[in-house]
Amino acid sequence: MTDLETLKADALARIDAAPDAATLEGLRVEFLGKQGSISGLMKTLGAMSPEERQTEAPKIQGLRTDVADALAVKKDVLDAAELDARLATETLDLTLPAPEAPKGSVHPVSQVMDELAEIFADLGFSVATGPEIEDDWHNFTALNMAETHPARAMHDTFYFPDVDSEGRRMLLRTHTSPVQIRSMVEQGAPLRIIAPGRVYRSDSDATHTPMFHQIEGLVVDKGIHLGHLKWTLETFLKAFFEREDIVLRLRPSYFPFTEPSVEVDVGWQDVDGRRVLGGDGDAPGHGWMELLGSGVINRRVIEFAGLDPDVWQGFAFGVGVDRLAMLKYGMDDLRAFFDGDGRWLSHYGFSPFDQPTLSAGVGARA
Repeated sequence: MTDLETLKADALARIDAAPDAATLEGLRVEFLGKQGSISGLMKTLGAMSPEERQTEAPKIQGLRTDVADALAVKKDVLDAAELDARLATETLDLTLPAPEAPKGSVHPVSQVMDELAEIFADLGFSVATGPEIEDDWHNFTALNMAETHPARAMHDTFYFPDVDSEGRRMLLRTHTSPVQIRSMVEQGAPLRIIAPGRVYRSDSDATHTPMFHQIEGLVVDKGIHLGHLKWTLETFLKAFFEREDIVLRLRPSYFPFTEPSVEVDVGWQDVDGRRVLGGDGDAPGHGWMELLGSGVINRRVIEFAGLDPDVWQGFAFGVGVDRLAMLKYGMDDLRAFFDGDGRWLSHYGFSPFDQPTLSAGVGARA
């Protein structure tokens, strides 16, 4: 057999023998991850001559497709077996009488949204909203994202078949950044807003869902620089996690709508097997966790909004609300946020009287 046939046979056999979801995910990363063996073969195509590529590309792509299909089939089998096992062991007695005073609870996402609004209101930010069905100009073009940017791809974005009156494609927004553009166009500068809301991307696993919640912040004023951004993020995270030992590390990155761009890491420490934010990530027993993206607003974005970039500067940042809730309140599976399981909501839900305030603590429970 050729090397490709050997790799295929080995991959399919190991996938078929995978006993659980964790093993299967490990195989997916081994074969199809960024550093996976099949992904490595895909990267070799660029160095081939046109004649070699015409011969080898279909073989390698076929191998990738076969392995991806086998992973999907095995995942369905394991998921079905797990569901059958749960149904066989879990019981919920619906004949029990209802409580005399039934009460609901505030979803953790709604609670965290309120906490964030309280913190940023104290910093002088107002809350801005925008449509969840957006056009591609506000969602991509005005944010300096080229036509060839991967985020515009059909497999990442939910597009509608319709276009608006100006011929722009319509889609479910992939981030709340379009609210920043709309706010700058409508209100001008100076400006200080947060934009919380639902966003949509084609992704689903333990840490990703097709619909999730995001909050973005925007400041536009004169003389704004990276130091203002760092102070704002540090103040926000200390208030949200209610700890003074929050330590940030800024790493250079790239986002089309900011320049310079930085990824923000937060130091964490191991507490009874759980990563808890706080402390210097370089200390023994500690580490760094990537939490959010941010940067100084790109001049082109300010121009798209109709402002003069020689007069106005700004910074922006974005973070997943669901992820903040998971980190603060100890949840480990994002999919549970949307299952509607009464037991989960009873455990993690908040009383309507748990109104976050900076004086009592944004996470205070009655």
